[in-house]
Amino acid sequence: MLGWALTFLVIAMIAGIFGFGGIAVTSAGIAQVIFVIFLILFAISLIAGLIRRA
Repeated sequence: MLGWALTFLVIAMIAGIFGFGGIAVTSAGIAQVIFVIFLILFAISLIAGLIRRA
């Protein structure tokens, strides 16, 4: 999932360099959403792992 976020971030940067503002904004927004979902799932996984050990 983190790989997808990085992919969309790279697409956003490349689109921004070439002047495609709409595509850059959309790709950056998608990257942000995917990254937040990744962080939430990582936190849940970390907490579940700590609970199992206890």
